[in-house]
Amino acid sequence: MKSYTSFADYYDVLMQSVDYSKRADYIVEILKRFNHNAGITLDLACGTGNLTFELAKRNFDIYGIDMSQEMLSKALDKNYDNNMDILFLCQKMQNLDLYGTIDTCVSSMDSINHIVSQNDLQEAFNKVGLFMVKGGYFIFDCNTIFKHKNILADNTFVYDVDEVFCVWQNSLSDNNIVNITLDFFEPNGNVYYRTTENFSERAYSTDTIEIMLNNSGFKLSAVYDDLTFDKPKDNSQRIVYVAQKIINHQII
Repeated sequence: MKSYTSFADYYDVLMQSVDYSKRADYIVEILKRFNHNAGITLDLACGTGNLTFELAKRNFDIYGIDMSQEMLSKALDKNYDNNMDILFLCQKMQNLDLYGTIDTCVSSMDSINHIVSQNDLQEAFNKVGLFMVKGGYFIFDCNTIFKHKNILADNTFVYDVDEVFCVWQNSLSDNNIVNITLDFFEPNGNVYYRTTENFSERAYSTDTIEIMLNNSGFKLSAVYDDLTFDKPKDNSQRIVYVAQKIINHQII
């Protein structure tokens, strides 16, 4: 079943607790700590563009890519409503094909976890490395193995908001993969209409992430507990990775 179609209609309302402004400020602070000018920035797997727009408000020269046309349609609507001129491209991370180089790449809200094939994730890192200038920074976050095993696991979550009633069911399988089923019940008068989507997410160890980054010409510069500058704990649910491009690749 195709993923992120109906989910796009409800993504923002289900993610309304996420403070994208705070996350954008956090990225700005990371770049300051590493004395890096953001330059041309790519928001990788940008979804409906929430972080993209927050960084644009902070004068980032930014554009976004996502594999979901439906997610990007929501981003384009916001682009029009906010009178912004941000480019959005429909591409998979592992098939990244840009018009030129980038100085910074960001990816947020566990987008990396959505690539469950390690080979595909390596290719995604390779593509980011291919288009990034030497000295550029790749900043992204991931759900942890702890979260997959202890929080998501085989659990069910229910979200009840005015726009939709959502049942989120998980099943944990090998390689720290969580298989997710989302059932959306949208009210229409006295009737609820149901749609279902399925996708999976995989958690990777920091050691594995570092090896893949090294393979793509990056050096892992820092690893933080989410939205802090502290070292991750054993029970951290999300980790932020900061990697610097140290080896040049020629774009063919």
